[in-house]
Amino acid sequence: MLLQAARHVAAGQQYPKGALYLVPTPIGNLADLSLRAVHVLDLVDAVACEDTRVSGQLLRHLGLDKTLLAIHQHNEVGAAPKVVTLLQAGQRVAYVSDAGTPAVSDPGAHLVAAVAAAGLPVVPLAGPSAVTTALSAAGDVHADGFRFLGFLPAKGAARQAALREALTPGVSLVLFEAPHRITELAADLAAVCPDDTVTLCRELSKQFEEIATLPVAALSTWLDEGPHRQRGEFVLVLHALRPSQDPAVLAPAARAVLAELVQHVPVKKAAGLVADLTGLPRKALYDTAQALRDEDEPTQPG
Repeated sequence: MLLQAARHVAAGQQYPKGALYLVPTPIGNLADLSLRAVHVLDLVDAVACEDTRVSGQLLRHLGLDKTLLAIHQHNEVGAAPKVVTLLQAGQRVAYVSDAGTPAVSDPGAHLVAAVAAAGLPVVPLAGPSAVTTALSAAGDVHADGFRFLGFLPAKGAARQAALREALTPGVSLVLFEAPHRITELAADLAAVCPDDTVTLCRELSKQFEEIATLPVAALSTWLDEGPHRQRGEFVLVLHALRPSQDPAVLAPAARAVLAELVQHVPVKKAAGLVADLTGLPRKALYDTAQALRDEDEPTQPG
């Protein structure tokens, strides 16, 4: 019934032969597998996968029996030509990692590059991603964008250095961490940016999912409140450095430049120019520039 529903919903789109299909798989809850993903897995001639045992179990759940090709971080470069050969013969091949979207902190990038270099099509499917799931739960209203860091270095000094280098005004940071290092990461975050805010997502989409937004300085205490809180898979969103919403707090030199610019160019352009020069968040600069422009506009007679 599931395969029939998938064919009915997804079959209207074209699925060219000789193409590599990137199929996101659930990060925990099997119900997150899309009908389009089911249809593609049914349609393809072979499934390349990070772990044949994991993917084999998924395919059996769907009632599918496919040729499986193991392509993981240790053999991806050497195994990619085999997939290219299959595509050149007109076969459709799907690639799936163990969970989430291929090539996002998972194998797949080398395979995609090899297929593209051979002039063959790559068809990405939308689907589960721990990165976007965590970002949507964080509600970071001060972010102009985000940077995905994945797993930081294992050693504390290198981890702290990577954090300091990545901290950027207006940019959220998305981190992955394993259970055996989550307490060390919490300590390093507290050493580098104790006054910031973090959203911790544990076991996203699974039965015992927990999501907590709290000050970085309180993260270690939260983890220590129960042994279960140090188990599972972790995604953390380090919220963007919060810009001041008070124009008077802006550094005098930057404020003076911004005040001069708004006399000659539109507010958005003035904010963008100062952001490029200083690295300050565009949203905060835009609000300041708008306030400066409003101050200079003559009051209309009532």
